[in-house]
Amino acid sequence: MDTKKVIEDALKISVDTKSFVCGKGVLSQTPSLFKEYFPEKDAIVIADKNTWRVAGEAVYNDLTEAGITSSYYIFPEEEFHPDEEFIERVDKKLDESGAIAVAVGSGVINDLCKLASFHHDQRYLCVATAASVDGYSSSGAVVNDNGAKINLETHAPLVIVGDIDVLATAPKEMTAAGYADLAAKIPAGAEWMLADLFGTEPIIPEAWDVLQDVIGELLENPEASAAGDPEAIGKLFLGLTLSGIAMQAAHSSRPASCAEHLYSHYLDMTHYRWNGKFQSHGFQVAVGTLTMCAFFDELFKMDLSKIDVDACVEAWPTLEQEQQRALGIYSDFPVPQLGYTEITKKYNDKETVREQLTKVKNTWPEFKQKLQKQCYSFEKMRDLFEKAGAPLCPEDLGVSRAQWRKMTDYVQLMRWRINLLDLAKRAGFYDEIVGKVFGEGGAWAPRA
Repeated sequence: MDTKKVIEDALKISVDTKSFVCGKGVLSQTPSLFKEYFPEKDAIVIADKNTWRVAGEAVYNDLTEAGITSSYYIFPEEEFHPDEEFIERVDKKLDESGAIAVAVGSGVINDLCKLASFHHDQRYLCVATAASVDGYSSSGAVVNDNGAKINLETHAPLVIVGDIDVLATAPKEMTAAGYADLAAKIPAGAEWMLADLFGTEPIIPEAWDVLQDVIGELLENPEASAAGDPEAIGKLFLGLTLSGIAMQAAHSSRPASCAEHLYSHYLDMTHYRWNGKFQSHGFQVAVGTLTMCAFFDELFKMDLSKIDVDACVEAWPTLEQEQQRALGIYSDFPVPQLGYTEITKKYNDKETVREQLTKVKNTWPEFKQKLQKQCYSFEKMRDLFEKAGAPLCPEDLGVSRAQWRKMTDYVQLMRWRINLLDLAKRAGFYDEIVGKVFGEGGAWAPRA
């Protein structure tokens, strides 16, 4: 793979990001990049205690020595999230300084700077400190809004700096989380193919190609990523950044996430902690990814060319019935209206369902082959995650399999985006496929 060309091609389709520098020792290029893209502007470095130590202080000193008027703010908290309190804090720092944010950190710091910069109608520069998430380069910022986890469309950083020497020093758990977040694009891609067939979210070729054409190569060496090998870390960070740029090109998170991410959203929205701590986004997504791979394994055992479309359409519930089902499932959820809201957006009438199922029925042998080429088996994905150091089952997050099974019903309703579980609902095999994954002999069979 020609990394330089991959980056050049990605920047051609990027909407917001105009410079992406990735390599060993590139941290020192931050002042020159700042001057080029933010001429005559002041800078404020935003970091936490850890990211200040590994890169923030060096960036601040380099900016100052380059003649750029600079200040800094270090979050004192050990744990913080993209909540209103912290967004307002960064907003205030930008108000006081009139400066351009230089985000030095990973997911949360980047999202906070992304939102605050958007509020001020200005752009920002991002210095990544871990290959842990794909949100660096996405135009969306994930925030907590009245208990719900939502993705707000903002602007991705104008400049991204990924110094491999810095990225390789990140805790192994963060790298493993990044590996899982990148691998999630495999089943998410298969679900995008399904949405494309249904006609709800057509595949955008440039957004698909920029990552899916190279993702296999980027995931091929999980042992090296786990060992902190600089070349492997560089490839991982490249893949995560390409994912964000794909989202920019699509103006949507569709290229990067589907049902596998919703398991993580459920845990976040229920404020789930294990051993007193929130679990990382990537670790939660890892188990969601394995779950969706298991669902696809079971799907591939079915012959959907034999769907009784008329019977499925006859059994298809009304919108009111689906809304009441959602209200029942979400009755004890922190955001009880979420399922109702999303199923109302996602609901299709009987004739649309007939058209969707007819497409599946008539194209199944060929479509199945395309899906199999895209999606990894549960065993293959589990092997990769084991080598990468990512979670391998719900228990690795402190969640029982019974709890994970219950979460699946929420996941099917959590977002308007079509997923594999929606196909199962329409074709009348939801209970069957869930039973196979969570029953005896299934990927998440009950433990004795």
